[in-house]
Amino acid sequence: MTANSNVTLESLVALSLAKCLQRISRVSAGTWQVLGASVSSGSLEDALKQHDFKNSAAAVYFNLKGMSPLTAIMLFDPADMECISKCFTGHSFPHGVTTTMAEEVMLTELGNIVMNSLINGLLNALRRQSIPTIPMFAEGNLQALTAEIGKTVNVKQGFRIITARLTLQSDVKTASAEAIALVPEELAMDLELLQPSAGV
Repeated sequence: MTANSNVTLESLVALSLAKCLQRISRVSAGTWQVLGASVSSGSLEDALKQHDFKNSAAAVYFNLKGMSPLTAIMLFDPADMECISKCFTGHSFPHGVTTTMAEEVMLTELGNIVMNSLINGLLNALRRQSIPTIPMFAEGNLQALTAEIGKTVNVKQGFRIITARLTLQSDVKTASAEAIALVPEELAMDLELLQPSAGV
């Protein structure tokens, strides 16, 4: 992994998500931004550690199998639910002790939109396609999420981890989230051959 390959992967993800968030901003009550993207190598647990687990986290995730094996994960802090819901739906969902079904549905829909943009940016650059898949929802601490997502992802496998940090703002309230792609090394090496602006 070189600095140039990092720039390529970071650029693909940041530009794809910036376009996605611009579209969301036009139809929602909040302001959405990509703070930046970073690339590292490691396991599923290493990827999840990108989130600050000061509280239990909510995760929306899906896996693509076959010729384009990719995993996308979006991590939220449920304590930010009021801001997230206001930014996405225009209505605040005051968060209680546990995540409600309405909150889970909202986070799943939001995560699905963002993660598809993230993954499609990578697949478009590779000129590959994928079959849409249904996202899953889980909530808990680092160990609980690693175990739950690990039911569909090999926890011992090494990936190229692309992490984009997002910020949401509604009035004076702000929230943050992470959108993460786990890219198998073979696909990451194919992406490294691209120019930083390719496929976007």
